[in-house]
Amino acid sequence: MRPSPRTAALVGAALSVAALVGPAPTAAASTAPQPPAGRYLNLHQCVYHGPFLPTSFDLLTTLVPSKDGRFRAGTDVSDTPVPAAVCGPGDGNYQPSVYTAAEGYDLTAGRYLNLHQCVFWSDYDQDHLTTVVGTTDAKFVAGTNVSDSRDSAVSCGGGGTDLPIPLLSSATPLDLTAGRYLNLHQCMYYYDGYHDHFTTFAPSGDGRFKAGTNISDTPDTTPSCGAGDGRFQLIPVLSGVKALPLR
Repeated sequence: MRPSPRTAALVGAALSVAALVGPAPTAAASTAPQPPAGRYLNLHQCVYHGPFLPTSFDLLTTLVPSKDGRFRAGTDVSDTPVPAAVCGPGDGNYQPSVYTAAEGYDLTAGRYLNLHQCVFWSDYDQDHLTTVVGTTDAKFVAGTNVSDSRDSAVSCGGGGTDLPIPLLSSATPLDLTAGRYLNLHQCMYYYDGYHDHFTTFAPSGDGRFKAGTNISDTPDTTPSCGAGDGRFQLIPVLSGVKALPLR
């Protein structure tokens, strides 16, 4: 069987952790918060690939530490933009993939964190891939940004042979002035029929897979996730939430 372009690239690739610098500092907008906790939201997108099976291939994405520390991600707020993604080693079967990436977002650049969630589907591999940053393979970028404008339409790469799924993708504007914490929720689902994990971090058009990411004065300690659709089931050990201080 001839491997798909995505599978071939991953088979031949070694662990690649992008060393990426966020956007250049700009003057703070009058409505933007000045978070003493740190100027940059560093999103660490840790993507792991599973075993190559005869009829399927599996990718899973984490942004925050889960109950299974083997798939942790180093997302944080800091005065320094992230130089590289910090990820767990995986579990031996699942290992970091070439779609692992990181990006630092300047929280003083505007009032809104526009969180873009891009979910792709491969018919060939029977697999989903979720991305949130703009610094991975160009086919799978997501348009997450900080701005004084609220994004209403999601911006995603074309996916190549993998197609973006509008129902599961979304742009969520989060008002950085609305509270002290960015509560980043991670909801991981799995369907054994495809041997396929996929992750959501925000609400989307399909409420069965919604994630409760929000900004609040209260730090969230338990992930809020949709129940799934009957086939794809929530995996609590790989789900999680991280309360990131904004000020």
